[in-house]
Amino acid sequence: MTAPSDHPITTPPRAPSPVHGFGTLAVHAGSPHDPSTGAVIEAISLSTTFEQTAVGRPVGEFEYSRSSNPNRANFEAMVAALEHAKYALAFSSGSATTANILQSLAAGSHVISVSDVYGGTHRYFTQVAKAHGVKVTFTPEIEVDIREHITEATKLVWIETPSNPTLRLVDIRAVATAAHEHGILVVVDNTFLSPYVQNPLDYGADIVVHSVTKYINGHSDVVMGVAAFNSDDLHKRLSFLQNAIGAIPSAFDSWLAHRGAKTLHLRAREATVNATAVAQALEASPHVIAVNYPGLDSHPHRAIALKQHRNGMGGGMLSFRIRGGHAAAERFCQLTKIFTLAESLGGVESLVEVPSSMTHAGIPKDQREAVGVFDDLVRISCGVEDAEDLKNDVLQALVLAVAEAEKLGNGTNGTNGVTNGN
Repeated sequence: MTAPSDHPITTPPRAPSPVHGFGTLAVHAGSPHDPSTGAVIEAISLSTTFEQTAVGRPVGEFEYSRSSNPNRANFEAMVAALEHAKYALAFSSGSATTANILQSLAAGSHVISVSDVYGGTHRYFTQVAKAHGVKVTFTPEIEVDIREHITEATKLVWIETPSNPTLRLVDIRAVATAAHEHGILVVVDNTFLSPYVQNPLDYGADIVVHSVTKYINGHSDVVMGVAAFNSDDLHKRLSFLQNAIGAIPSAFDSWLAHRGAKTLHLRAREATVNATAVAQALEASPHVIAVNYPGLDSHPHRAIALKQHRNGMGGGMLSFRIRGGHAAAERFCQLTKIFTLAESLGGVESLVEVPSSMTHAGIPKDQREAVGVFDDLVRISCGVEDAEDLKNDVLQALVLAVAEAEKLGNGTNGTNGVTNGN
């Protein structure tokens, strides 16, 4: 633990409060009508280069599409508005967003991260960042012990809230206050909730990141990422890396993601309704050991959800531990009829997966289980189908999967004594 920095960070001022509500911003932000044709939906600008009237004097603000493109610029303007940010930068994937932010750190830098992060983030931290001389310390209780992990080399704190896949919540303001005392930046991965449910910059975060692939695009047809922030210095550093590294989305992907985001508020609300219904049904089932969903009163961090989430919403993601061990978890995913067994999340369709064998398979078992990612854990992404259909689908698959596992003699192996609802 180190003493507070002589150069603590003052949280940058928020962008001006939006005049309009979220839905209005989602539809109209970054969406100018075409001045020559009057088209209300922007055209896809596929050109890689733009005319210049003289050497070094482009006709407009664009020169070359790696550096900037009309569709990408409009998408970035929309995300900035939704996240109450001054700036947003889009990248070719969520992982590319992570890489660009970590690339901004000098060799020898230290990062503190929550333990139960997305498997791809864990992979980047432990295998790529480490190779470039950036050390990462993982902690399961970051609000409690952040000051114990801070060193002179600490430059960044990385938070997922809710975490993937155990849905733990982090008090962003508490962590940002501690980090800023030491001059340390705070990044929040807001992918699991979307800007509609949570705006981390409002609680002191310096950067908010998303895998646009998930809720912002929402239709499982784009791979993309974005970072939003208010600092002029961060914009200078990260926009330089965006251009220099070149991990940028195509014009078409930017256009698709922008179109998808126009209905984000509608999709996020419906996904929350559906996830709440499914979580309540699972919590009441004798075939379930534990349910992780921040919309339930039984969630250990429910108070944080009520403070940080719009109207205390739980979002569309949940996970649960099934009786019968790994065999039951796998069989459950094969027996659902509406939920599709697949990785990813946040689309209009409902998905189900087993993190220990899929999204988090690259994390050593002892590290996974230390943060609650057991072999019997099932992760669910609720889409926008009818809630009653999703609930019934989960319950029928649950009964069959547990019965089959019992026949195989798996019983309740791997339950570790956790009780339903914890």
